[in-house]
Amino acid sequence: MNQLIDDFLQTMHIAKGISDHTVVAYGTDLLQFVHFLGGHDIDQIEQINHLLIREFLAFLKDEGLARSTISRKMAAIRSFFRYLCRQGLLQVNPVLGISAPRKERRLPSFLYPLEVESLLAAPERSTPLALRDIAIMETLYATGIRLSELTGLKLGDIDFDLGSVRVFGKGAKERIVPIGRVALKACREYMDAARPVLAARSQTKSKAFFLNYRGTELSGRSVERMLARYLRKIAFARQASPHSLRHSFATHILENGADLRVVQELLGHVDVSSTQIYTHLSKERLKRIYDKAHPRA
Repeated sequence: MNQLIDDFLQTMHIAKGISDHTVVAYGTDLLQFVHFLGGHDIDQIEQINHLLIREFLAFLKDEGLARSTISRKMAAIRSFFRYLCRQGLLQVNPVLGISAPRKERRLPSFLYPLEVESLLAAPERSTPLALRDIAIMETLYATGIRLSELTGLKLGDIDFDLGSVRVFGKGAKERIVPIGRVALKACREYMDAARPVLAARSQTKSKAFFLNYRGTELSGRSVERMLARYLRKIAFARQASPHSLRHSFATHILENGADLRVVQELLGHVDVSSTQIYTHLSKERLKRIYDKAHPRA
C-alpha cells in the first residue's frame, strides 16, 4: 500500500501541479490512515470499505482534531481512492457517500489601515535586506497574493511598465494581478539597489525575484520570521502573519467599494464562497458607521 501512496503522490505532484507542501501533507495524512488500518489487520486496498473510513473519521474526532484538520485528511483519502479507481486498481470507491465534517467559518485575521501603515514604515531602509523587506510587505499588501505565490515570483514576473504581477496559484493556475505604484516603486528600488548586492553573495544565480541574505531563493518561513520581527518592533499585540496582509488587502478594497467577483479574481479563489467571508468584515464596519451616523440607530 505504501508503494501505491508513493505513486499517487508523484502523480499529484507532476501531473496535477500540486505544491510540495500539499504533497507532504497528503503523504502524512495517508500514512496515518495506513497505520490505522494496520491496527485492524488491513493491508490490502480491497479490504477497505466505507465502514472502516467512517471509523477512521470517528477516531480522528476522538483524538480532538479540529474539523478543518479532519477535512484535510479526508480530502487526501478521497483523492487517493479516486486515483486508485482511475487506475483500475479498485472497482468500487469506498469513500463515495462519506462527507467530511464542515469546516468552521472563522473570520480571517486582518490589520486596520493605520496598523498596515505602521508595519510598512517599520524598516529603516538602510540595508539591502531592509529594502527587500519593504518590497515584500508592500507587494503582499498591494496584490493580496499568497505567501507561496510571493516566494515563487521570478525575474520578469513583475511588469513595471504595465504595473502588474504574474503569479502561479494553487494547481499552478496563472493569473495577472495589478500592483499599486507604491509597491511598484519599492520593488524597483529593491531591484536597483538591493537585489544585486544579495545576488553577489551566491555563486549560483537564482532567478527568484526575492532573495535571502545568502543570495538564494527566499523561503516562506523566512518571510514569516521577518514579518514577526517588524511586528515586535511596532509593539503589535495581536497575532498576524503574511496571510494577514492578504486578508487586509481583501478587506480594505471591499470596504472601499470593490466588487466581490473582482476580489475573487484578484485573490485567485476558485469558488466565490471563499471570498464571501470578507463581506462579514465589511458588514461589521457598515454597522458601526450606521450606528454612529443615523440619528435613530
